[in-house]
Amino acid sequence: MSPKAKVLVVANRTVDSSELIATLRQRAANSPASFTLLVPAVPRGLAWAADMKAGGPEAKPRAEEGARRLRMSGLEVEAAIVGDPDPFAAVGDALRADKFDELVVSTLPRGISRWLRLSLPHRLRRMTDLPVLHVTAHPRRSQRSVRPRELATTKL
Repeated sequence: MSPKAKVLVVANRTVDSSELIATLRQRAANSPASFTLLVPAVPRGLAWAADMKAGGPEAKPRAEEGARRLRMSGLEVEAAIVGDPDPFAAVGDALRADKFDELVVSTLPRGISRWLRLSLPHRLRRMTDLPVLHVTAHPRRSQRSVRPRELATTKL
């Protein structure tokens, strides 16, 4: 039996996408693997200009929920961590902190993905000798909260 591979999974808005989960399940089916989920603390909107660290409070629950969904899909998730807002720096920090055998980078589709505009998968391949798998995914559609209609009152 081959030793279990340690796979670093880098995702943000696609952290709980069906495409990423299917890819990781296929990976685990091919040979034993454990996964560490890394969610960079990327702030959204104008928060980026005001404070680069503003994405942490939003990234932490996303990482926890992503790890929960991966575990519910039968995957062994060792940890869910929030990293630097710069995804390239976040991966570098994770690789310095622990030893991994593979990287999986999950991005939004071309044209939407800021990470693809930054050539993140390509830059990671140049930065490390590890295999880097790129997954194009769509964020899971969250259930919209539906407010009950207010009852109309009529005067008699």
